[in-house]
Amino acid sequence: MSKIYAFDFDGTLCQEAYPGIGRPNRRMIHLAKKLKRNGHKLILWTCRCGQPLEEAIAWCKLQGITFDAINSNLPETLQKYGTDSRKVTADYYIDDKGVGTLPILLSLLL
Repeated sequence: MSKIYAFDFDGTLCQEAYPGIGRPNRRMIHLAKKLKRNGHKLILWTCRCGQPLEEAIAWCKLQGITFDAINSNLPETLQKYGTDSRKVTADYYIDDKGVGTLPILLSLLL
């Protein structure tokens, strides 16, 4: 069964350099692409907006990452709940500020 993974951008997919874009985090990029290949849904979940968000989206495309949604819920989530809350619904939130996620992420990479 496919899952939904919400990826943070700054400090997760790349090193922290806001408003610029830091060096790629190859392990997280590899993970995102592997999850997508395995049929999971990806959401880019970031505080960026406007031009910095557009730059992040373009950067992700250059890295080969495609997202099913950007800072929003998936269409099927909207249909299921009938509303678009501020909180993005996901099974896993992958963020540099997350607690206890590293072992899960490493197991997914293997």
